[in-house]
Amino acid sequence: MTSNYCPVLRPTTLQRACNLFRFQRKANHRHFGFYATQKSFWSRHRNGSLLCHGRHTPFITGNLNSFKTNLPYSSKVQKYDRGPQSSEDTQTDFGNLDILANTPAPSTSIDACLWDGFHLNSGVKITGGMGVLLVGGKAFSWQPWIARKDNQRKLLNEKGQWEVEDETWGIFEAIWPRPDLLILGLGKEMQLLSPKTSSKIYSLGIRLEIQDTRNAAAQFNLLATERGINNVAAALIPIGWKEEDG
Repeated sequence: MTSNYCPVLRPTTLQRACNLFRFQRKANHRHFGFYATQKSFWSRHRNGSLLCHGRHTPFITGNLNSFKTNLPYSSKVQKYDRGPQSSEDTQTDFGNLDILANTPAPSTSIDACLWDGFHLNSGVKITGGMGVLLVGGKAFSWQPWIARKDNQRKLLNEKGQWEVEDETWGIFEAIWPRPDLLILGLGKEMQLLSPKTSSKIYSLGIRLEIQDTRNAAAQFNLLATERGINNVAAALIPIGWKEEDG
């Protein structure tokens, strides 16, 4: 009586089952049972058709997920001799790789962001809830809400966007050359900028970067040191700023 036999697939499956059996017996000293099933074992041929193994194809039983072995190559790595310890003279000093290490910080760089103001590198302290405008190496106290026609201490419009009057940016119309980049720090959290305000700044030929005040101050310190105080300006609102109700 002949049985369906696949000369291509059956030896591979049988050999794999036997290898698992011998490996399990050697590793865990337990019997990893397998038996010959009476059902046909189907497998997909390389051309896509289904071929049938013999009626006595070995079939593995057990939970393969719990099949754990101690592999011969899982031992700890040996320590290799890497030569003598490196002396201090041969070690890399990463401080020497800082290209801005010998560049003095601008006097208008921000040393501290206070709840109601700022401390500058020059020793100047701006407090009392006022913001600061840093342009051309100069520091100005800045209160953009004063320009509002309704005299309210608010910087958000009815849509919740950060918006100030065009007169707020009058200093940039009076200086030349104008800075290439203006960094806006809008308080404790970053806000959306209204199209009116952004259009006014872009019309002056100034690129714009919007962040919360802490990150804006850090970015200004870096870029002003790297690119120069004439190319980067900053307008910062204190982190303790609160909108007036009403």
